[in-house]
Amino acid sequence: MEVEEQDEQGAVWTVMATGIGPLLLAATRKGLVNVVFHATDAVRDRALDRLASRLGVRPVEAPGSPLLTEAVAQVEAYFAGRRRDFDLPLDWSLISGFNRRVLRELASGVPCGSVVGYGDLAHRVGQPGAAQAVGAAMGANPLPVVVPCHRVVESGGGMGGFGGGLETKRKLLALEGVLPEPLF
Repeated sequence: MEVEEQDEQGAVWTVMATGIGPLLLAATRKGLVNVVFHATDAVRDRALDRLASRLGVRPVEAPGSPLLTEAVAQVEAYFAGRRRDFDLPLDWSLISGFNRRVLRELASGVPCGSVVGYGDLAHRVGQPGAAQAVGAAMGANPLPVVVPCHRVVESGGGMGGFGGGLETKRKLLALEGVLPEPLF
């Protein structure tokens, strides 16, 4: 199938190697719609099944698709240390309501090299006291790395949780200069 024909399908995906393991990137005509950590075959297949059910169309593997080209380039530059933040069209259709508000604030208001507490982020979206709900929004983030949920930490200095695993969170924060690189 030609790339143009695949793009007409409505959703495309690829898996790319990164410093934190394979990432699945999926996009629609609206923009990047999903990033999935640890995209081994089994994880990838489950993610694609979920996407097909949520989008109403089965994403097609298309690593050379124009829908993915800029996202792949920016993710590569980020992991190479040449890019600090992302400037991509995003398809927010997999998230809504409070979670969407929190993630949009995170994407626009917490730059690379900084972190924010769960409670602080709740306050920013006008819901003081909703720190646990912010944690749930981070866990529901369909666009990790690009929408930097790894930058959200506990107010007491703890790492907090992370869907990609705490070691992945540590690596991302070290890449951004928030934490020192591990010695070994």
